[in-house]
Amino acid sequence: MNQYVLGAALLAVFLADPAFAQAYPSKPIRLIVPFAAGGGNDNVARLVGKRLADSLGQPVVVDNRPGAGGVLGAELAARSAADGYTLFLGGVGSHAINPNLNDKLPYDPIRDFAPVELLAQAPLVLVVHPSVPARSFAEFVAYARANPGRLNYASNGNGSSSQLAAVMFDSMAGVDMVHVPYKGLSPALADLLSGQVQLMFSSVVAILPHIKAGRLRGLAVTGAKRLASMPELPTIAEAGLPGYEASSWYGILAPAGTPRDIVAKLNAELAKALEQPEVRASLIAEGAEPAGGSPERFAAHIRAEKERLGKIIRDANIRME
Repeated sequence: MNQYVLGAALLAVFLADPAFAQAYPSKPIRLIVPFAAGGGNDNVARLVGKRLADSLGQPVVVDNRPGAGGVLGAELAARSAADGYTLFLGGVGSHAINPNLNDKLPYDPIRDFAPVELLAQAPLVLVVHPSVPARSFAEFVAYARANPGRLNYASNGNGSSSQLAAVMFDSMAGVDMVHVPYKGLSPALADLLSGQVQLMFSSVVAILPHIKAGRLRGLAVTGAKRLASMPELPTIAEAGLPGYEASSWYGILAPAGTPRDIVAKLNAELAKALEQPEVRASLIAEGAEPAGGSPERFAAHIRAEKERLGKIIRDANIRME
């Protein structure tokens, strides 16, 4: 064999060996966010992305792809190359709610993704308009039971986490409230503040200023523990409905088939980011509780949430509008 041909062949073998391959990452990483810039999820993505860029030595470029309730961004991520250079900020909507509402979803939340790390869980707050004569969660339950069909609750969309939290409350508390879906949080909040609707299960960041100003009354939180930003509000479980828990959550995923060593490296670096005081403080300010854990734990969480929320959606006969 010609010595030059032999040399080229040996070089190809060496370069194919991971030990000789260029270390990951060697170029910028794209982080797809299925929401518009400026929202809570986008803020978290940019916060974590910056820390990840600092530790990896490569830029992490946030790519906002809003639309179709997160479906557009999830589909784009699922179809991207599984090389560690495309990541996705997935959550309860993309991986647990949408798959149970849409039989023709263009991606599979389990098959098409490699979970990397659960970043945070974000409980909702049950808030009422001041016209509702209830000063506590127990009083509200009693009032709702005494007035079936007369309380209207807003949500930021059919099948949203805010609607599912209310549906779960209806079932466990034995009440009958009327759902009024809106196209987004802003119009829902506007009608709640004006008294057109009487209550809502809302994200913390959107609702906290109005609670502090006395324009709305917070009664309880939907998570497993009290919020650091509103420690005076009990959880719904401790206030009278044991076993109740409904929270949004989000984490970093990669396309299925991404090498396990890359997933492990990203998981380790994200874990370091979540331990930084400024990151934890920013998450808490957004109404979220830092999470963390292994890729396997995140995968199990996604499967469990998909099954749990699927049952709620089927039992309530919730459909896409």
